[in-house]
Amino acid sequence: MELVQVADTVAREKNIDREIVLEAMEEAIQKAGRSKYGFDHDIRAHIDRKNGAISLKRYREVVEEIDEEFEVQQLTLAEAQRIKPDAAIGEFVVDEMPPLDFGRIAAQTAKQVIMQKVRQAERTKQFEEFKDRKGEMISGIVKRVEYGNVFVDLGKAEAIMPRDETIPRENIRMNERVLSYIYDVREEVRGPQIFLSRTHPQFLAKLFEQEVPEIYEGTIEIKQVARDPGSRAKITVYSHDSGMDPVGACVGMRGSRVQAVVNELQGEKIDIIPYTEDVAALIVQALQPAIVSKVVVDEDKNKLEVAVGEEQLSLAIGRRGQNVRLASMLAGWDVDIMTEEEESKRRAEEFTTRSARFIEALDIDDVIAHLLLAEGFISIEEVAETSIDELARIEGFDEDVAEELRNRAVTWLDTQKKELADKGAKLGIADDLMSMEGLPPAAILKLGENGIKTRDDLADLAGDELVEILGEGSMTESDANDVIMRARAHWFENEDNNDTAGDTPAQEKEATMAKAG
Repeated sequence: MELVQVADTVAREKNIDREIVLEAMEEAIQKAGRSKYGFDHDIRAHIDRKNGAISLKRYREVVEEIDEEFEVQQLTLAEAQRIKPDAAIGEFVVDEMPPLDFGRIAAQTAKQVIMQKVRQAERTKQFEEFKDRKGEMISGIVKRVEYGNVFVDLGKAEAIMPRDETIPRENIRMNERVLSYIYDVREEVRGPQIFLSRTHPQFLAKLFEQEVPEIYEGTIEIKQVARDPGSRAKITVYSHDSGMDPVGACVGMRGSRVQAVVNELQGEKIDIIPYTEDVAALIVQALQPAIVSKVVVDEDKNKLEVAVGEEQLSLAIGRRGQNVRLASMLAGWDVDIMTEEEESKRRAEEFTTRSARFIEALDIDDVIAHLLLAEGFISIEEVAETSIDELARIEGFDEDVAEELRNRAVTWLDTQKKELADKGAKLGIADDLMSMEGLPPAAILKLGENGIKTRDDLADLAGDELVEILGEGSMTESDANDVIMRARAHWFENEDNNDTAGDTPAQEKEATMAKAG
């Protein structure tokens, strides 16, 4: 009965199932039995769940022919029938073994096995308890600090806050209560691990949820958080109640609510910005205290060009680029800051370059070229693809002028296409690369000159390699990656075809529907 009582006590203390403890004890006794009688033997132990009686048995399988590798675990039919007359092939002959007399070493080994199993059961229980708590804020006592990594006692479990998840220059002491955010719970080689953070953007959001009842209730929503931990943060807030000021609610009376969050984050300054879907208006607010003069939105490149006065430039950029970096993270767009003079100069250069292109390609004077630019046309392709009626609506144009412009644009593009084909043929560029979408003719020729002559050659490149070949400023790395993925598309099509090759029509239909679904 002592074994059963010990199992009950351990199960209560460790808050795990009693059966797990008893199974660990059986495994320990089994291991001790094998160490005494030989590790090759199939020794099995069993503890009676009611009275704690231990039984130790040896199992040997009845086989037609004994395998030399398992000879101590097997018996021939003739040998088995001498012990058990009705024995048959595939059955096990079970021998009762004498009770074990545990020596010091055997007892120590058994104890290690039991403790190992109990620890494993504890970790499994912790994982089951915390795996669904990812994204919660939790409080714990600092147990120890090793090389900047903080180990926190959560009561039922121990968690780790890696060094890069602690706020810079924050002094965390032993036995101090610390508030943190559970950003991950995962199984690792050493067992389940709970990872905490005080630098995660959602930690700041959870602190506001704790301090501002309107956020907890859902009346006010934190849309986005951008942090430079320990230094500065920006958040956008939106009110689902048109009569409630979201910024004022988060700041609180005399700044009491936001100050409580700032104190928890070791003095991290927080800018609270009203959310708007207008990305230009959002970036104007996010770059405060700098005053923005102009915002140009490039939706194709997900980029914003922001012009500010000369005296506002350092404010807009911030110390070490902090202000513009956080504003960019908040909006989810690339932000390029320039002075009004730089912006004006760039626009003038673009205007001159595009005018020259229209004048040369369409054989027109600068007045007509300027009219096209004023209407938003930036490429010959746009002129060729626009209807005559639409072109005729431009001030100073009539249908004859519109038709002539459109015809000249189409003719110029056809000529360019023919020249491209001739040059491509001389360079040995394959048709699949010549027809590649997303690459201008000049870029295709430049690839050919650099030995990239097929779609597969292009698909083998990395985004930065493509940008390097075409030259800085030709395209962003993100655009280059998009082009490469389009070049690789046929690889996946071939894999799909191979997967369905040999399928019956019904199987092919089922596979197609599965992909579509």
